[in-house]
Amino acid sequence: MAKKTTTSFDTPFRKNEKVSATLELPGVPEGTVGRVKLVNGITWKRYWVFFDNGVDLGQVDHRSLVRTKQWDDFQTHKAQAAVAGAAKAAAPAGPDAAGDGAPAAEAGAGSRIPAHLLERAKNRKKALGIE
Repeated sequence: MAKKTTTSFDTPFRKNEKVSATLELPGVPEGTVGRVKLVNGITWKRYWVFFDNGVDLGQVDHRSLVRTKQWDDFQTHKAQAAVAGAAKAAAPAGPDAAGDGAPAAEAGAGSRIPAHLLERAKNRKKALGIE
């Protein structure tokens, strides 16, 4: 029977599976190849990995590893996510960024507090003579 190949980055690794580090770990540069020696966890998957550079790490998070066969796909996905993040950061955030003339502080831009509550607090402070 042919072995089933995995295509998702989220499927758990198995013992003795070849993996690569997706980020720098203590003593392990990004992209270093290793083998999974032990699988831990039920809801939070973590692994003992013996890397080819001689470093053995325990409690390596699932998101810190990718199958060596999927390394190129992972790099492509990471680059696309970086481009999308840069495009989102460069886009105007809202009407104040478009330059409609309203000061951001008065409009409550960048605040999680709704504008009507900010206005209510401002009016109350004014009534009490605090402002």
